[in-house]
Parts: sequence; C-alpha cells; structure tokens
Amino acid sequence: MNIKRIVKGTLKSLSWGGVGACLLLLTGCGLYNKYERPEVDTRGLIRDAVSDVDTLAVQDTVSFGNLPWRQVFTDPQLQALIEQGLQKNADLQNAALTVQMYEAMLKAAKLAFLPAVNFGTNQGMGSISTLYTDPSVTTKAYTLPVTASWTLDLFGNILSQKRSTQMKMLGMKDYQMAVRAQIISGIANSYYTLLMLDKQMEIVNEMSRMSKETWEMMKLQHQLGRVRSTGVQSAEAAYLSIQTRGNDFKRQIRATENALSLLIGQAGQQIPRSTLEQQQLPTEFSTGVGIQLLKNRPDVHNAEMKLAACFHDVQTARSQFYPTISIGATGAFTNSNGAMNPGKWLLNLFGNLTQPIFNRGALTANLKVSKLQYEQAFNTWQKSILTAGNEVSNALVNYNNYDANSRIESERIAVLTKSVEDTKALYRSSSSSYLEVLTAEQNLLNAKLSKVTDDFSKMQAVVSLYTALGGGGK
Repeated sequence: MNIKRIVKGTLKSLSWGGVGACLLLLTGCGLYNKYERPEVDTRGLIRDAVSDVDTLAVQDTVSFGNLPWRQVFTDPQLQALIEQGLQKNADLQNAALTVQMYEAMLKAAKLAFLPAVNFGTNQGMGSISTLYTDPSVTTKAYTLPVTASWTLDLFGNILSQKRSTQMKMLGMKDYQMAVRAQIISGIANSYYTLLMLDKQMEIVNEMSRMSKETWEMMKLQHQLGRVRSTGVQSAEAAYLSIQTRGNDFKRQIRATENALSLLIGQAGQQIPRSTLEQQQLPTEFSTGVGIQLLKNRPDVHNAEMKLAACFHDVQTARSQFYPTISIGATGAFTNSNGAMNPGKWLLNLFGNLTQPIFNRGALTANLKVSKLQYEQAFNTWQKSILTAGNEVSNALVNYNNYDANSRIESERIAVLTKSVEDTKALYRSSSSSYLEVLTAEQNLLNAKLSKVTDDFSKMQAVVSLYTALGGGGK
C-alpha cells in the first residue's frame, strides 16, 4: 500500500486545522530556536602583569595560547615523554572512551526521527470444527506480523533532545581536551622539576666539596693552635648538614621519576633528561583579552556546552505541553488459524494523538526546574570565564616576578662568591673568624639554590600560562 496514502488519510483524521493552530502558537514560543551565546562582560578580564590598575589591551588573536605544544616545549626528550603520555595515559584513554559513548548516544538521538519497525512470527497447530470439516484433522496456523510507527516531531520534542545530547557530547570532547592539557602540563612540570632537582643536587655536591675543604682547613688550624675544637666541630656540622640536603634531593628525584612514569603509563624508572640550562621557553606572550582569548579553554567551552544543553532542555520541557502525534501501520500475513489457505495480508492503519491535560503539576514543575538549571549553568559559565582570566593573570604575574628574582639572585651569587673568597683569605691571615667563613658559604649555597628555584618557578609559570590559555593546538 502507498505510504503517502497512509499518511494523508491518518492526518486528515487528526485535523490539520488543529495542528496548524499549534504550529502558529509554537512560532511565538520559540521551540525550534537554536542556542545563541548570551552576552557576557569581559572588560578587565586579565590584569596587566606590571601595572597594578591597568588591564591588557586587546591584541592579536594568534597568541601564545594557540601555539602547538611542540613549539612551547622544544626539548626533544620532553617531547618524547609527552608523546608517550598522550598514547598511554589511562585517564586520557578513558576520556576518549567516554566521548565514544556520547557519540553513540547522539547517533541514537538522531535515529529517533525515523519510524520504528518490528517483525515477529507466530506458528502453532490446531483444528477447525465446522459442518464441512473433520474435527480430527490438524491444521497449521501461522501469523507473520509487521508493525511500523512514526512519531511526528511537530513540536520539537525529539529535535530539542537531540540538540541537548549533541551539546553534552561536545562537552565530553572538551573534557577529553582538558585531560589532554593536564597530561601535557603535568609531564612538563614533572620534567622541569627533575631538571631543578638535578641542578640543586649539582650545587649541593659542589658546596659539599667546598664545605669539606673548610672543615679540613679548620682541622689544620686547630693543630696549629689557631682555632679551638668548637670551630672544627662547627665546620664538620656544616658539612654534614649539606650532606643531608643532598640525600633529601635524591629522595625527591626518585619520587618525581615515579610520578612522571605513572603519567606516561609505565612502571617507575629513571627518566632520560637534559639540563636546566638547555631549556628554551617562550619569553614574550601576546595574550589579549576577551572571550576569543579563552576559546581554547576546554573548561570554559564545556561550561558553555552545558549552558546550551540546558537551553535545549527548557525547549524539551515546553514541548511536553503539546500533543504527541504518531501514525503507523500494522500488517500480518496469516491463514487465520487455518481458515484461509493460502494465507493473505491483513493491513491496518492507525493514528494516535495524546494531549496532556492534568499530570499533577509534573510538566509545570519540570519546566520550572529546567529554567532554573539554565540559570545555574549561565552562572557557572560566567564564573569559568572569570576563573580563566584570573589564572592567566596569575601566570603572567608569576613569570615576571620570578624572572626579576632570578636576575637579582644572579647578582647576589656574584657578590657572595666574592665574599666567600675574601673571607677565606682573611681567615688565613687571621683577620677573620671561622664563623664568618661558614656564614659566607651557607649564604652562597642558599643563594644558588634560590636561583635554581626561581628559574624553575619561571618555567612553571610558562606551563601554567599555556594551560590557562587552554593548552594550545595539537
């Protein structure tokens, strides 16, 4: 039978006049509207890293945040570790599987527009007793039913559900990108931590050698009667103190290697690496402000996708106040328990219109809840934008401050190195005390360790800025 005739006849029974009136009403309700980004104020979103009162002016959108990670982290050994982490990290693999699950849900939501078709079979044995048949004769009975039904989405219920699922799927892709950015930044931070600890270990070993020379010098001075035994004991204690710091750095190196191994999906082991001095990171950042700056932020985009999903959930809740219209047909090839041989097709057309009238306030409550959830999602989205702006501001300020501290520490190290040399010379000529020598050496050690920490913190600020801007490109 022609399907056009089926649809035409069924819709006539449902009254096209009433449907047309409903469609005119829906035009004003906006059930078919697509999500559009609400206005949000981003003025002053990111504070200037130098000025206490000014904010950054809008600059070009091709910013540091758009750089691929290979252009930010140029160390070949670090790049190899990041590649391994992106392939083997369990959290990233699970995020990818979650995206696949939502893609399957979206595919199912798209297929909801199509008719549902069911097929079954029913066979049995029986007898028919009539005036002309022998009741002892067994006959075969069979029925092969086919049912098709199609829900007409005149009021946008299926459409809005599909759009909501689509927004949620995009949100899961944002989650995947957020995990990816965290993996990259986590590997980079752990790698730079190892380089810092290596450098600090090198400094401690150098200062240990220097401290031991001072201890030997004190023992010689004690034998000559120029220093009391307390001076030798102080020099020995200073040497042992430096030794304990070295052991602490060894412990931290092992723990950091284990943590980094976990990030890249392998058992804890030694990590191949270069040196702190060999690192070359970007030093100038074109950032700009506004929502365009944060387009790579997966959490900001995810918050907006949740807002869009809530927008379509409101439309779904509104559409539930309108009728549900479905049409369909059933057909069966049957011999009617043996009454008809051979069997024949029996066809039936139907239409169904269900109009909710009184659902004990459930539909009204659902619409109100959906609207409130939309407002919550909007507030969360705005907060995510402000949070992102704060993180970018903090990263820029940290970079500038630690860069300035590193330069100051370099000058301080030069002064203290000369102080140690002069103090030792004065001590040999009996013009200075052993306490001044020990103090000068301790100050030099602390200055060198602080310089390494500042350099590491500056590198960490670059990683934080890269993450705060969304993790860049692929």
